[in-house]
Amino acid sequence: MGARNISRIALTMLVVALTVASTAVSQERTLDELKVETQARANRGAFPLEGLKPDEVREALGRLKSLDRDEWAASWSIVGDRYMDKARSELSASPADADHDFLEAWRYYNFARWPVETSPGKKKAYEHALEAYLAHGRLLDPPLEVVHIPFEGKEIVGYLQMPKGGKPAPIVFAINGLDSRKEEMAEKFRPMLDYGVGYFACDAPGTGQAPIKSAPGAERMLTKALDYVFQRADVDKKKVVIYGGSLGGYWSAVLAATEYDRASAVIEWSGPLHETFQRAMVMNVPHNREYLFDYLPALLNVYENATDLETLAEARAAMSIKTRGFLDKPMAPMLVIGGVLDTQVPISDTDLILHNGQTPKDAWINPQGGHMGRDLKGWSDARIFRTVVMPWILDKVGIKTK
Repeated sequence: MGARNISRIALTMLVVALTVASTAVSQERTLDELKVETQARANRGAFPLEGLKPDEVREALGRLKSLDRDEWAASWSIVGDRYMDKARSELSASPADADHDFLEAWRYYNFARWPVETSPGKKKAYEHALEAYLAHGRLLDPPLEVVHIPFEGKEIVGYLQMPKGGKPAPIVFAINGLDSRKEEMAEKFRPMLDYGVGYFACDAPGTGQAPIKSAPGAERMLTKALDYVFQRADVDKKKVVIYGGSLGGYWSAVLAATEYDRASAVIEWSGPLHETFQRAMVMNVPHNREYLFDYLPALLNVYENATDLETLAEARAAMSIKTRGFLDKPMAPMLVIGGVLDTQVPISDTDLILHNGQTPKDAWINPQGGHMGRDLKGWSDARIFRTVVMPWILDKVGIKTK
């Protein structure tokens, strides 16, 4: 048997092994390794455990006896249930305390379903996460507006909050990444209400409650949601900023070109653009350790017709913005953020968009940063957002800060 045939057989066996492993949480980390890494990230407040308390993380990890996904979901949901029960008991007497605990419940349910809802237990955790988040949303001032936009026989679900007063205001159209959801986007951008900027958050194609999977042309879903935003009387049509982080950064880059005439500015934060979609990068997905766990299952869930590593490679190859011709088009003013040491989205993708698109761009690049530019020296997602992204947005919509 020739070496080429042996290689093909070996690759086929690898794909089969990865598919069979779909009932486990991680192909690369053992249970003990996963526990150590998860706790370490919780201790420093790092993604994807921002807001989770180290002691409660230790408690949930201590219950895990295997890498079974439903066991994972159940353990974190125990903490979520505790906060949910507490919030319900506080609702009448102390709405503020209830709001705090509904949000805490959402955080743990959300991590229970993380990174993707691929088992019955994780799907149930996601339902509970939505329930807790909407309970939190009803207690906000102004309350969270849940928007339902008809789309191809289904619907786009979005969250919207606008500054009080009723006057047309700037807005950020926020698109989540691979494993985050529109709920994270709402929490990220809510502080901008204090500056007179609203937000609309929706799930990227293939994630959360999105009605379609990711494929070339799936930006039509986002365009439909943007149409809704532009139809609102309380939105300043000349100050609509599009934001996307990680996988959402891909869609924000696409919209920078397709919505050139409507978007006033775009943030493209570590989005996969070209090299990330090439076969060599895709084949390395199961071996990536920057991602906490289940990187391959999370990606398989996003793309149309992706069921294994081979079909994922085919699906991703079609997504390149270079292949799709967007790099030759004018783009809206853009802030590009990246980390030189990113193993999920190589810095060459960031470099590619900086040197193309017919439009000058601003950039923030961390030489020691990994994905999203985050590092172990204090550059967290929250710090980058607070010190880089938010000031840039406020400047683009003409709001001066002290």
